[in-house]
Amino acid sequence: MIQQFEFTKLPLNGAYIIKPFYASDIRGGFLKDYSKETFLKNGIEYNLKEVFYTISKKGVIRALHFQENNHQPKLVRCLSGKIFDVIVDLRPESPTFLKWMGFYLSGENMHELLIPAHFGHGYLVIEDSIVSYKCSEPFDAKNDSGIIFDDANIGITWPYKEIGGKEKLIISEKDKNLQSLNEYISRGCP
Repeated sequence: MIQQFEFTKLPLNGAYIIKPFYASDIRGGFLKDYSKETFLKNGIEYNLKEVFYTISKKGVIRALHFQENNHQPKLVRCLSGKIFDVIVDLRPESPTFLKWMGFYLSGENMHELLIPAHFGHGYLVIEDSIVSYKCSEPFDAKNDSGIIFDDANIGITWPYKEIGGKEKLIISEKDKNLQSLNEYISRGCP
């Protein structure tokens, strides 16, 4: 079986769900989740600069992260396990400003999410997971920022039932203390 790359544009301009190239036979499978040439042929200019992985337990929530400078477009894929991945358009000039979308990414479906610059990104871990980030800008700790995951003004519908309820969340101290959307906006949406 051979599955070619499939690119699906999302309503949030610049974001895509991507089915990677996958070939399988009696031995197993071969997966290619990034090809600069293939992306360019599909109208996506994406220059990979660094790759990193998160290893997370069921119930972990990673808030709506972004960099305030050196905005970091990302290609995100769940290598094993399952996550509910969320993106939020934080571009004030965009017609979809503050709109969010959520997607299940899993080792089983192999889908990946291309997240444009100036988007918030977070996810809830439904099953113990390993998640890959392919970034077109290096991580910059001094410009790392975010918005609290449950900000009512964004109104994300997280699937808490799938982890046994909101009380089962595992969240870092840093993410517990992120700014609100109103604070972000009052600072001029960097």
